Amino acid sequence: MRSQSNPASMPRVVLLLVAIAALGVSGWFGIHAFGGNQPLASVPIPIMAPENLPDTPAQWRGRIDYRALDRQLADLAQRPEMAGLAVAVVEDGELRFVRAYGVTDVSTGAPVTAQTMFRWASVSKTTTGVMAAALAKDGTLDLDRPVADWSTSLRLPRGAEAQVTLDDLLAQRTGLTKNAYDDRLEEGQNPALIRTGLAAAPLQCDPGTCHTYQNIAFDAATEILTAAADKPFSNAVEDRFFLPLGMVSAGFGMERLTGANDWAKPHRGHHILPVKEAYWRVPAAAGVESDIVDFAKWMQAMMGTRPDVLPQSVLQLAHRPRVGTAKLYGGDLRQAMGDASYGLGWRSFSYSGHRLEGHSGAVSGYRATMIFEPATRTGVVAMWNSDWGFPFRIPFAAIDSYHKRADAGWLDLSELPPAPGVAAAPTPVAGAAKG
Repeated sequence: MRSQSNPASMPRVVLLLVAIAALGVSGWFGIHAFGGNQPLASVPIPIMAPENLPDTPAQWRGRIDYRALDRQLADLAQRPEMAGLAVAVVEDGELRFVRAYGVTDVSTGAPVTAQTMFRWASVSKTTTGVMAAALAKDGTLDLDRPVADWSTSLRLPRGAEAQVTLDDLLAQRTGLTKNAYDDRLEEGQNPALIRTGLAAAPLQCDPGTCHTYQNIAFDAATEILTAAADKPFSNAVEDRFFLPLGMVSAGFGMERLTGANDWAKPHRGHHILPVKEAYWRVPAAAGVESDIVDFAKWMQAMMGTRPDVLPQSVLQLAHRPRVGTAKLYGGDLRQAMGDASYGLGWRSFSYSGHRLEGHSGAVSGYRATMIFEPATRTGVVAMWNSDWGFPFRIPFAAIDSYHKRADAGWLDLSELPPAPGVAAAPTPVAGAAKG
């Protein structure tokens, strides 16, 4: 949730106007004022014009077989488990492919477009990690300082908040049982109160000694980074990263998504789900939404293509592995992974002889993934408005194509069971934790 407008927000307005002018291409986008869900007047916001996007076969050039990928994605979008899908591919650091499939709302049939807003879910944690790294490089934040020094609401068993550092927190080394008390967040309880109650939560290991994925505990970073940046966490991320990167669609909060003209409704198969605010209330863990083009811009920045905004030293600090994790995803994809690690809100792992990085996420009715190979600056961002886990395979099909690897069949639908109706429950995908 964004703070109410006040005179201190004026520099943000100036920065937005500078970012708008710098983009230099025309387009329109509905954006909300910094003070909440009220429109920032009816003004044209320049974005990358549709004709400049690589969204047609004539514009697809590179090592990846984009026409084959497009056919596979079109077939995937027709599955009854799906509603809508947006995919972008960056190859050798450049945006080479943008495509939208399916619908934002099965009741209206409104199509997904390159401007459709989706949720990032847990990919939001990457913004938290790099913000912490940037503030550390500024000298305004000490990653090795215990969480308790920041007077947060987080309490850990046996008073471990006095030993667990911010680095531990962002690397998911609190020791708490995986996704501790997420059910309470989903029931509508106050995140700060839940964090205090974590003092009584079960431990999976001694704090600081293993990786245990969290959302509520992780969001203590919202409190810490707000204090360090001397402004609300969401404002700090937007000011320092999103606006300078030209990510005018990207931001935080439920009202920002549902107030947009073009946004994807959450689905389970062909059933529209209610929009739940729960994970927006832990913004450092799961608060971001954007369109697919801005999601791709974020991936490019994570690759190091925008050192003016995200210097290599900041990226290295955030992305450096701190702790080993279990393998990601499930089934055959899980077996293809190896050497999985976690940095500051950041995953890395080996796949077919290549080192990949990124994050994936899941909240009710939405999924998102950002996976790329740093060595070649090639990767995929994808978002879809359903609970189905199969599309997490998309980046691996593209990376195989880039390396001219024999088709591993990641997007082969022929082996899936016939689906005359909608599955009663989503396919579980290990490693794509709630939030």
